[in-house]
Amino acid sequence: MNFDEIIERRNTNSMKWDQLEAKYQDSELWPMWVADMDFRAPEPVLKALDDVTRHGVFGYHHPPHSLRQAIQDWTSRRFGWDIKPEAMTFTPGVVPAIHHLINAYTDEGDGIIIQTPVYFPFFALLRSNRRTLLENRLVEGTDGKYEIDFDDLEAHMKNGAKMIILCNPHNPVGRVWSESELTKIAELCARYDVTVVSDEIHADVILQGNHTPFAKLETAKDLQVATCMAPSKTFNLASLQLSYVIFNDGEMQKRLEQQMQQNFTGIGNPYSSAAAEAAYRHGEPWLEELLSYVQGNVDYVNERLQTEMPSIGFVKPEATYLLWLDFRKLELTQDDLQNWLRKEGKIALNDGHTFGKAGSGFARMNVACPREHVVEGMNRLKTAYDKKMND
Repeated sequence: MNFDEIIERRNTNSMKWDQLEAKYQDSELWPMWVADMDFRAPEPVLKALDDVTRHGVFGYHHPPHSLRQAIQDWTSRRFGWDIKPEAMTFTPGVVPAIHHLINAYTDEGDGIIIQTPVYFPFFALLRSNRRTLLENRLVEGTDGKYEIDFDDLEAHMKNGAKMIILCNPHNPVGRVWSESELTKIAELCARYDVTVVSDEIHADVILQGNHTPFAKLETAKDLQVATCMAPSKTFNLASLQLSYVIFNDGEMQKRLEQQMQQNFTGIGNPYSSAAAEAAYRHGEPWLEELLSYVQGNVDYVNERLQTEMPSIGFVKPEATYLLWLDFRKLELTQDDLQNWLRKEGKIALNDGHTFGKAGSGFARMNVACPREHVVEGMNRLKTAYDKKMND
């Protein structure tokens, strides 16, 4: 795979490239915001999609058992996690899955823990479902890496939290939670009877260390755990809208499926099933090349920041292709920071404040793109930085 290839995405109804005017009122910004890739999907996926098109019949569809087997093989091979094919429920996306899990396992007003700064739809999910947000704010360690405040986490559980939504690996801070950290969470959940929803959509995009599925833990065996996964981040298949939830409890799975039926939630189509199965069966070499390429992009950004823009903080992510940039030394308000990035840098990064108050002074950069695009983005950021330093 030639990850250096420039694929024109303008005028293809791309959210990242074609929604700049709607989002930022400036179509000339350099887009490093939306968390998808500017890379073509693996060739086996493209062939599988072509085969579906050539068949030409698009009647009602259900995900085949062979897809379940492909996922089972993938989780065993990549994570050493043995799951049963029948223990997974397909959904049209991880966010819709979490929505249904919230409604299946909690009531209005119940407290749900999220660990901020965190993926911004979590906030909307709690608001729209009228749940109480319990913020377990991550803390910055001496090495700049984020850590979990377990005292605060236990306090929320002791006060009656019903659910915790994990982000494992964590978006946007890029942590791969260690087995010991996850075990501590599991022990607290067991002590206080807290349901766990683990968003593991970035599980395959590991740059350092190894991913541990929460439900794989021995201490999680008797907990109510729903693990949300998808091929979308791994293989750039987001618009095909397929994800799945893996359960260690049949009754929990049944309640989710009842919730989906009550809300008339459809699942899958022949394209999404074919693409996912091809990716899991034949996409591993592509993924390994991708991880190496993304790591190169991360290293490039790190070098540019250290040598040319030292007032912008950055800790290399252990996972994801998303970089959590720290602009606090520039002493800008959050609004001024975003205006500065757009007006002086002509670059679109995700506003750190959308990830919670803990994201103030930060912005998220997506480097799942050709190196040439990363170079352009960093050049624009350097232009803005130099002007700021010379003011």
